[in-house]
Amino acid sequence: MTVIASSDRLGRAQSAAAAADVDALLISPGPDLRYLTGYDAIPLERLTCLIVPAAADPVLVAPALEVPAAMASPVGDLGIDVVGWVETDDPYALVASLLPGPVTDGGIVALDNTMWAQKVLNLRAAMPGARQTLAGDVLRELRMVKEPGEIEALRQAAWAIDRVHARVPQFLRPGTTEQEVGRHIAEMILGEGHVSVDFVIVASGPNAASPHHEVSDRELLDGDPVVVDIGGTMPSGYCSDETRMYSVGQPDDEFLAYYSVLQDAQARAVAHVRPGVAAESVDAAARDLIAAAGYGEQFIHRTGHGIGLETHEEPYIVAGNRESLRPGMVFSVEPGIYLPGRHGARIEDIVVVTDDGVESLNRAPRSLVVVD
Repeated sequence: MTVIASSDRLGRAQSAAAAADVDALLISPGPDLRYLTGYDAIPLERLTCLIVPAAADPVLVAPALEVPAAMASPVGDLGIDVVGWVETDDPYALVASLLPGPVTDGGIVALDNTMWAQKVLNLRAAMPGARQTLAGDVLRELRMVKEPGEIEALRQAAWAIDRVHARVPQFLRPGTTEQEVGRHIAEMILGEGHVSVDFVIVASGPNAASPHHEVSDRELLDGDPVVVDIGGTMPSGYCSDETRMYSVGQPDDEFLAYYSVLQDAQARAVAHVRPGVAAESVDAAARDLIAAAGYGEQFIHRTGHGIGLETHEEPYIVAGNRESLRPGMVFSVEPGIYLPGRHGARIEDIVVVTDDGVESLNRAPRSLVVVD
């Protein structure tokens, strides 16, 4: 997997750290390391840690056996010094020794949000005089507003998952299990250019009332609505995520009535997206319409989440998030209606805030696909 990276990102991260009064960022394998360096390091019990001081050159600390892989990654092209350690070394003491003395004695170090607790505590023991905080608070602005290359990578991911959805109906037949359909979809996700399958939700009939049902051995029945929510990671490192609705034969009138409401709500929320509006107002655009139709209590999750190197990241499209939308923000718009014991529905697009409005990256039709 080759993730977009540039020395400019490291420079902006250092500037963000300085502005936040953070002396250094300590980044372990995960999305922040991939964002800053393009290095898709394997998360191991052995410590790999990118040190990004606010006022000094970055250094990557890595196990000796991982140094060749690090140098073969974009780390080598970025000119980052790589310091290896062997099995008898204390890598946490090594990290502390590579930081300026004032940092370890009363300074602030920001650790990436997904760092293992074991490593967090070992770093704390190695530099008891430093205060730990979250790197996510420093890097959120960088990662939340996508660069043009990131938007193009997300566009390609969206089109790839569109192509998978176009082929889903051929597998929706009475008597076929959700698991069987899910296996076919997983193969198609890889076949359409993804390097990994991140999730496959095939929720039929009453299972469709559970937003994160995934798959089971339940057989599809005539008249079943089917939620298909799928996504994966592309060679660029950027993710896809799209939900479309299908029906095995004609669904009942109750489903058709609220699916029409859901279509209107999702379209209204997408149309509401533009620079300057609050994230929570996009949620309200969908939720108010659904509530007015009498299904407010059946819409049980937020309207959306950011997407990029992770399927779920900021910004979150939810009540209480008053952050103003800005060009380059990319997130899902996915209202849902769920009737326990009966069925449910969700429609999801990935959208990007443009200079004057919104672009939906997914292009697959949002109408119910009835498979006869």
